[in-house]
This record gives sequence, C-alpha cells and structure tokens, in this order.
Amino acid sequence: MDLSIRFRREMDKGLGRDTNPTAAVKMLPTFVRSTPDGTEQGEFLALDLGGSNFRVLLVKVMANGKQEVEMENQIYAIPEHLMRGSGSELFDHIADCLANFMEKFGIKDKKLPLGFTFSFPCQQTKLDESVLVSWTKRFKLNGVEGKDVVSLLRKSIKRRGDFDVDILAVINDTVGTMMTCGYDDHHCEIGLIVGTGTNACYMEHMRNLELLDGDEGRMCVNTEWGAFGDDGSLEDLRTDIDREIDAGSLNPGKQLFEKMISGLYMGELVRFILLRMTKEQLLFQGKVTAGLLTTGSFNTSYIFAIENEKDEEGLASAEKVLRDLGLDPSVEDCITTQRVCQIVSTRAAHLCAATLVAVLRQIRDNKAAEKLRTTIGVDGSVYKNHPEFSRRLHKMVRRLVPDCDVRFLQSQCGSGKGAAMVTAVAYRLAAQQAERQRILDTLRLSREQLLEVKKRMSEEMARGLSKQTHEQASVKMLPTFVRDTPDGTEHGDFLALDLGGSSFRVLLVRVRSGKRHNVDMQHKIYSIPQETMQVFETGPLTKDILMTGILLNWTKGFKASGCEGQDVITLLKDAVHRRREFDLSFVAVVNDTVGTMMTCSYEDPQCEVGLIVGTGTNACFMEEMQNIELVEGNEGRMCVNMEWGAFGDNGVLDDFCTEFDHIVDNSSSNPGKQRYEKMISGMYLGEVVRNVLIDFTAKGLLFKGKLSERLKTQGIFETKFLSQIESDRLAMRQVRSILQHLGLTISTCDDSVLVKEVCSVVARRAAQLCGAGLAAVIDKIRENRNLNQLSITVGVDGTLYKTHPHFSSIMQDTLQDLAPQCQVTFQQSEDGSGKGAALITAVACRMKSEGQR
Repeated sequence: MDLSIRFRREMDKGLGRDTNPTAAVKMLPTFVRSTPDGTEQGEFLALDLGGSNFRVLLVKVMANGKQEVEMENQIYAIPEHLMRGSGSELFDHIADCLANFMEKFGIKDKKLPLGFTFSFPCQQTKLDESVLVSWTKRFKLNGVEGKDVVSLLRKSIKRRGDFDVDILAVINDTVGTMMTCGYDDHHCEIGLIVGTGTNACYMEHMRNLELLDGDEGRMCVNTEWGAFGDDGSLEDLRTDIDREIDAGSLNPGKQLFEKMISGLYMGELVRFILLRMTKEQLLFQGKVTAGLLTTGSFNTSYIFAIENEKDEEGLASAEKVLRDLGLDPSVEDCITTQRVCQIVSTRAAHLCAATLVAVLRQIRDNKAAEKLRTTIGVDGSVYKNHPEFSRRLHKMVRRLVPDCDVRFLQSQCGSGKGAAMVTAVAYRLAAQQAERQRILDTLRLSREQLLEVKKRMSEEMARGLSKQTHEQASVKMLPTFVRDTPDGTEHGDFLALDLGGSSFRVLLVRVRSGKRHNVDMQHKIYSIPQETMQVFETGPLTKDILMTGILLNWTKGFKASGCEGQDVITLLKDAVHRRREFDLSFVAVVNDTVGTMMTCSYEDPQCEVGLIVGTGTNACFMEEMQNIELVEGNEGRMCVNMEWGAFGDNGVLDDFCTEFDHIVDNSSSNPGKQRYEKMISGMYLGEVVRNVLIDFTAKGLLFKGKLSERLKTQGIFETKFLSQIESDRLAMRQVRSILQHLGLTISTCDDSVLVKEVCSVVARRAAQLCGAGLAAVIDKIRENRNLNQLSITVGVDGTLYKTHPHFSSIMQDTLQDLAPQCQVTFQQSEDGSGKGAALITAVACRMKSEGQR
C-alpha cells in the first residue's frame, strides 16, 4: 500500500504543469478523448510497431448491432541492423512493408485512414503528432529522438510515391490495448501491458491534466510508469541485483520500475540470483558455468515453463533449462530454481498491482464513486503466458482496493486493432461533432443577424407608437402614464401591492426626503392558491390614465378568467368595497418592469430604462411624448411599457426561430404568442435545451442513443439547471449528478460536456437576443435627443439575469457592440417592483402637489 501511495504522488507530479518537468512518471496526454461506443464503422489500416517485429492490419468495423470486426494482418520482421541504424532507414522499411501489404490485399489505390501504434515513450501534441522522447526495448536509432514519428513515416511514404494513406492517430500499445478491449466492454477505461516492457494508461479528467488547456471531458493519459523510480523514489525497494541489471542495460538509470517487472529483465533477474547463490556455494555445488555467466541466457519464457502449475512438469523444465546452461542440477537445485522464479514473478505481479491500485483510486476519486465498477484491458507476453502472474496480480489488486469492482479483460487481437479502433473512434467523433455543430449552429447568431434583430425591433417599436399601425404591431408600446422618475424630494407613507406570479406582496413603504433620502419598507408575502390563479392573474395592460389598467391577455403560463378586457383597478376597488373594513386611495397601477425602473432611478437619476429577464421578459423606457401618438400632448416624456415579449408574434422573427423554438411554442399554453419571450426568458430556456437533448439522443449523438422517460416530461429540465450547469465552479461530476436526477443514469463524462455546451449555446442566444433588443431601445433614446453619445442607466431585475453565471456579461457585451455610441450602466434592483409601485405613487403625489401649487 505504501508503494501505491508513492505512485499516486508521482502521478500528481506528472499531471501538474509546474511539477511535470522534473517528474519521473510523465503522465503524457494522448489526445484520445473517448473509448469506443459500438457505433464505429468503416475500413481502417493499422501499423503496430513495438518490438523486433511489426504488424500491418486491415480492419473492417461493422456497426450492424453485432459489433463485428474483420481483420487481415501480416507480420514483418525488423532486421537487427535497422534497430541500431538511422531513423530514415527504419521508416523506409516500414513504408516498403506497408506497400507490400496493400498490394497483396488490392487496396493500394484507396486512401484509407491509418492508425499507428508506436510503443515507445512519446510526447504528443495532437492525435496525429507524436515526438519520440527516448528509445527502449533494445532500439537505438539515430535521428528520431525529439522528432515527430508521424512526419517521418509520411516522408518515407511520400518518397515511394506509389500509395497514400491518411494517418489519423498515433498511439502506444497500452492505449491500443485499452481501445481494443473498450470495443468489447464499454466499462474499459484502463490499459495495461506486462510483456517485453510494462506500462499503463487510463481515462483521466481534463481538469486534472494541467499540461493542456481546457477542463471539460476526459483524455487518455499514457503514464509511462516504467520510469517510476528514475528519480530515486524506489531506492529502498531496489536490491543489489536490480542495480546490477540496470548497470548492464542499454539505458542505465532509466526505466527502473520496468526493470523490476517486465519480460525483458525477468529472466536476467533470475539468472543473477542463481549466479550469486552459486558463487556463495548455495547451488550447483558452487560450480559456475559459461552458460550461467552469459547475459540473456536465462530467457523469461523459461520462467513460464518452470512455474508450471504441475510441479513435476515445472521441475522437469527447470532441470532441462539448467542442463542447457551446462549445469548438473540436483532435485534440490531444481526446487530452489523454481522458488527463485516464483519470488521474482510474484514481486513483479505485486509491484504491478500496487501501481495499478493508484490508478484505480484516481479514477474512483474523479468520479466521486463509493464503489467503482471498471474494466482493465490487458496484453503482454508475461500476463498472457506466465501460468500464475495474472492470478497473483488480480488477487493483490482486489485485496488493496476492496471497494472497487475490477474486471480484467485480455486483449485478443493486440494493439494493432487498438490503433484501428482509435482511428475509428476519431472518425466517429468527427462525424458526430460535425452533426452536433450543424444542429447547434441553428441556435448561434452572427453579428449581422443580431444587427437585423435590432433593426426589426426598432421598426416594431415605431409601429407600436404610431396610431395608424399600432393594432398590427407585435410590440405594443403601451403608455403607462408615468411621467417622471424620482428626484429625491418625494416623501410620505404608501401602500403597494406587487402581483405577478404565484405569490404577491403587500408593502408599507415610508419614503423620506432630504439629503439622506431613503426608503424604509415592511412587507408580507401571500401565496395565491392554484384554483384562484385560474380566476385572476395580471398580464399586459392598456391604460388611459395612471390609475386605470385594462387587462389585455395572460402570460407566464397562467390561465385567468373573468378579467380580460376589464380595468383591474376597478376590480380591486370593488373587492375592497365588499369587505367594508378599510378604504384606500388608488393612485397608480404599473407592471413589474416600470417598478424596476422606478426603484433603480431612485438610486441613480440617470436610470430611464427598466428591464426584466426572469420567468418572463419585458422592457420599458422614458419616451418623448411627441412620439406617443396614442396619447394627447407633445410635452415632456412618459414611460412606455413595450411588452416586448410579443416581438415576433406577427412573423417578423420566423427566420430566426429554430425547429426547437417551434416545438416549445406549439406545446406552450399560448401558441403563437410571446415568441421573443420564449427565446429568452427563464420559463422556456430549459424547454429549448430539453428538446435539443431529445433530438441529439434520437440521432445517437448523446446518452448512447437511449432516451430516459423523465427527459420526455415537459418542464423537467428547469432553467435553474442551466445556471447550475454553466457555473464555472461546477465540476463535470456535479453536472452528471444533475443528469442522473433527470433519470439519465447512463450518462458519461462526455455526455456532461455536451449537455454543458447545449446549455451554453441556448443561454448565449437568449442573452444576445436580449442585448440586441435593448440596443434598439437605447439607440432610440439617443436619437430622440439628437445626441452623438448617450450615458444612461438600465434598471434590471429577474432571476435569469441575477443567477445565470454568464447571461448578464454576454447581454452587456452584445449591447456595447450593437450600440457603440451609448455608455450604459446596469443597476440591479434589489428590492423588487413593489418598492417601484410605491415610488410611482410617491412621484404621482409629488407631481399632483406641485400642480396644485
């Protein structure tokens, strides 16, 4: 367990941007972003280079529901002199063999995608770009270290000039093993090699991979754990024999962990132990032979035979091997030799288990899982051919991490198929990404489109203000009869009612004038029963005086009855009169948008615009009386309630509406109405996202094409989820927990990334549309006053504006871009529109008093 903890620390060093340069375990990014999901298909070439032979494969992947793979392959030898010569000669040889293979299978005229398994330590900068760090496994070629091996292969292919391939990916054998096994078991997210060398890879969360920008999704990390201990961290575990092995190797001081485990060195470890025991008169009567002194004479494959589970056969193998080395072993010598083999191979299995456990704990912690279920894809001659190695490895892993359900899957087709699978996954991801972006592009707005929205909003505003075109206008520009904003001299006690949702407030507001003018408030909130909402609920009002308001229609999902076309002040007066307990002087009726403007203007006299972006959306502003044709008089200004949520109800936004907007509109309680609001406000954004996710899933682009019943439920994806998912502080596993709450229990980390992207696109469009509409309002005020530059404040309220992490900044950036001649400050309303109603009343009383004087 101590070794596992040490290795976990080394992993952290390798992942850290500042500590990686000095880390022994390099934790190299592979740019493999996903494992197979079973939908891959196509024809791919693969090269598998990692030893004295290499393979060329033709892999046909069929997505016919059976996940079938057909393979043709041929093995080519690499002569010893090419393993020590120049890099160009090696890659020319590989190109020659590739040409031979393509000729043989009649595919030389095709340009097929190719995956390249290159099983040496490399630094990758892209999926198809890999720079060799150092040679291992007896390879020592000039002119390759520090170079991109894909470029070298491409140059050799180009020199031949008689065929071409599309090299899409370069991976090492460990990644290839993970991908091969990942095709058969979608839980596979770790690759392990224990053969001539040893290494492991696993799917790491991007947020932990500081070497690369971006923190969303996952990427396969090639640990290159063979170098564990190269910085001296294993010195207390290494023996004198380990040091002798290292000193006589091609790369002294490097790959120290690998030299304690892998097949290239296991036989040498046994030979050194036998030699030392012989010299100390403990074996073979102290007689050393030339065979026992010869480096490499005790092949690792001998250990496999000697540790045969049938002791008699194992001892017979030991006797044969020892006699071939010129020794005359006794039965005790053979038993001791077998025991030495067991000790060496058991140590290797347990060392491998300890480091593997560190990887498992990292994955478990990344997922914040109490119990991890995962699969490890394994390959390599030691793991496959040693009769006991795999059992010892499995047993120790499960002993060290009893809280992990770990399964081991042996790779049947080697890492060559893995290279083809990486290429197939890359092809699938590219196709899926293109389709996803095609769909999301319908929700993305260019600057030209936003300018057009601004222009059309300006035109609709003009139509709404004109007596001649008012009836046909979608933006009604309703007069509010609020003629002024607070100037600080208002004073008195006022009552306010704030009604606009499932609850309402009654406020007692005390306004004090003077240098330290302030507002003291006391309020109480009352809920409105659902059955009462079906009887009465305010929506857009048309007015002819400040204290008259005719209800036009209902919004915000309510279905009211009994007040459409009625004066709500008269209805309220009648209700008060029926009680016969008290009397009130009704002075003003306003909506929440005007209340927000008045609240903020009390703090900032430059505030002449009100904006609500919450459950619904609306805007108001101080318009010149000469432009309001619906009201007599040309002097001064009056606040106009735009009711801009209805912008587009006459079809002027049809070319901006997507299929998802139409679905949301058709399934709403007021189809064909409030079209602009349905593209912006909090009541509908979650529904837009939900329908995009449904479309993605139906096309197999999300959740493995499996749609949960809960996601089919209208309104289940609340807009608050957008704010939570887009929070910069929210990790992907928390996004995933939201998706699991929605019944999407099979969602992956990649799904979480895509859901976040959908939320971002939908919310960004809403903020930009809001900014474009506001730009039309601000520019109109500037043009009204014949100003080159305008400084103005917008009072703003609403849950979407306040709680979404990016909405306000995107909206403000859009406004600045589309109305560059205006300097706009945003004042957030903290006290809601109830205070605004009281201030309007206070202003009305002040103006009445001034008129009497």
